[in-house]
Amino acid sequence: MIDLSSYKAIIFDMDGTLVDSMGAHIDAWQLTCDAFGYPFDRDYQYSLGGVPTFETVHLMNAKYGKSHDPAEVALYKKQAFEGLDHVPRLIQDTLDVFNHYKGSMPIAVGTGSDRQHAQMVLNEHGLLAQLSALVSADDVTQGKPHPETFVRAAELMGVAPQHCVVFEDTDMGRKAAVDGGMACFMVDNTRLIY
Repeated sequence: MIDLSSYKAIIFDMDGTLVDSMGAHIDAWQLTCDAFGYPFDRDYQYSLGGVPTFETVHLMNAKYGKSHDPAEVALYKKQAFEGLDHVPRLIQDTLDVFNHYKGSMPIAVGTGSDRQHAQMVLNEHGLLAQLSALVSADDVTQGKPHPETFVRAAELMGVAPQHCVVFEDTDMGRKAAVDGGMACFMVDNTRLIY
């Protein structure tokens, strides 16, 4: 088990880090890209994991020279995701960390998903009630790679950022953690990298 005794709190990203839902999100983005005429690039979409949907649309508009309404695209993507026959499973490596440290230090989730979706997924797996804090895209003005998501989670737990450790699966998420003054461990394809 990874030794986190030098930290006072843990913050997990959700999709792709604690919950294996990135594949379904990428599938929903493919349907959305097809519907709105964006070129679909699986690697690019994965690199935006953890970035709130509205911000993803802004980035895609800039990258591909489009001017689609972020609210319209975000709603389509949300409906596409909900229409997929997919029940995300937990990622064992990070679940082991969660279970080992729950009760001994506060644990939060900082996600680019909207609050309703995050609560549904976390509640489905019995994790929501065990959290000290949940910060979603609805709770911040600047999503990842800005550090606000993780800094807000630290504030809600009452722990200084430098005493928090973040678990992430994307470079944008890692940047958010590091820029927020936190250590970061990475998850790569459902495996924890030490």
